[in-house]
Order: sequence, then C-alpha cells, then structure tokens
Amino acid sequence: MIHSASARDDDAHATEILTHAALEAGSVAMRFFRAGERTSARVEAKGGGSPVTEADFAVDDLLRARLGAAFPDAALLTEERDDDLARLAHARLLVVDPIDGTRAFMSGDPRWAISIALVDQGRPVAGVVYAPALGETFAAWRGGGARRNGSAIAASARTWLAGARMAGPKPLVEAIGAEIGTPFALEPKIPSLAWRLCLVAGGGVDLGLASHNAHDWDIAAADLILEEAGARLTGLDRAPIRYNRRETAHGILLAAPVALIGALVAAAASAANRRGPHL
Repeated sequence: MIHSASARDDDAHATEILTHAALEAGSVAMRFFRAGERTSARVEAKGGGSPVTEADFAVDDLLRARLGAAFPDAALLTEERDDDLARLAHARLLVVDPIDGTRAFMSGDPRWAISIALVDQGRPVAGVVYAPALGETFAAWRGGGARRNGSAIAASARTWLAGARMAGPKPLVEAIGAEIGTPFALEPKIPSLAWRLCLVAGGGVDLGLASHNAHDWDIAAADLILEEAGARLTGLDRAPIRYNRRETAHGILLAAPVALIGALVAAAASAANRRGPHL
C-alpha cells in the first residue's frame, strides 16, 4: 500500500500527540516510582496473579482521557481495562500499555516503559515507547523513520547470527543457539518487552525474543519502531503481525534486522519443531 505524503504528515502529527501524552503519563508514574526501592503505589493482584499498581491505573486514566480527546474516531485497547470487542468495528485503534514492566517498576528497577501505538487497518502507523526513569523515548511513524530522543536510529548492520547479542528469555535463546550450533551473547534480562524490542531497533542489541503470550499492548508501538529502523518483528509464520483482532495474545516473537530475520525465524522454527511451540 502506498503511503501518501499527507498520510505521513497525519501520522507524524499523531506521533507528536502520543509523545506528549506519554511524557505527561510518565510524570504521573514517577510520583510512585522509587529508584532502587519498593514503589509507594498500592499493589493489587490481577486475575492470574500478576501484579498491578495504582500507578498503572493512574497512567491508564490519564492516557484514556488525553488520547480519547485527540482521536475520537479510534477505539481503545489497554492492558488494564476489560477488552471491548466493539473495537473490531473500528478502522483505527489506540493500543496502550500504561506500565510495561510492572514488576520492575514495583522494585525500583528503571527499565519499565509506557507504550502507545495508533493502529490503522491492522498495522501501527504511529508509536511511542517512553522510559521515564531512564529519560529515553523511542518514536516512529509510518514512512518517517525511527528516533531515539529525537535522533534517527537504525538496527544493527550485522549479517550473521553467530555471536550476535540477544535479549530474551534464556531457555529460548539457548534453544535457538543450539540450532545454529553456537551460543548467542545473552544480554542481562530486560523487564519491559517493549523496551527490549526498541533496543533492537536502536542497535543496542542485535536480536530480541519474546516467549509465548505477549499481547498487542506489549508490542504494537515497538513493532513500528523496529520496522522504521530497518528491522522486523514476526512470529514463526514470518508474516507481519496484525492488530485489532479478537485475540490479542501471540506465540513466540522474534525481532531482528531485515538481513537476519529469515535465518533467526528458521532457527526458532526448527527449535520449536524439536521442543514444542512454547519452548
């Protein structure tokens, strides 16, 4: 599909709106964050036992208000609220993770992020991932390239898998390394999946992985940032990820520069065939 100059301008403007909203939301979250210490926010357990804090809800409330006013024609999908399937009838969808990496946030680890994407016809056209405690912002819009703190970025120029710097769950990294016959250089655990993927976009690591059950809100913004930086995010089927489907969860996901994505997916698919799709 040809993306016209006027559409790119609209998407660039949308990215500005998302960025301003993310910065404001970050200020809200930072009221509860304590570097190196437990959060001051009240903590609850969601269904399934995963934690959520009053900071998650405060950020979510702010973003719902700001983004709802800015994009009245778009539906909203957010991690912290019940999914309204009426969104399926909308061409445009806002996909929000108020705090990606809640456990890191709770423990005083700064590697958590606010992730916001605007999806149009199933693919993101504007995206922002903001890590307030790190003072780092990744952003992109369709056809406009990707940026980190306003400066253009590009994924790694590496053209071979052996020895690549990999960020992801250790068992999955080791399983894929076994398939290619050489280990990867495993990066320390990065709690926020959105942030992990953005580091691939910026060349901070060569490759990124997500285990089974990542959701749209974890990945939609980073997906666009990767694509605009010369990388790709895909599952084992190698197809571009489609958003605003009934099901928001995904299987194993892989992020890599364009030159490496085919080899990485092939190795991961071989590992899945040997060990099962969830590895």
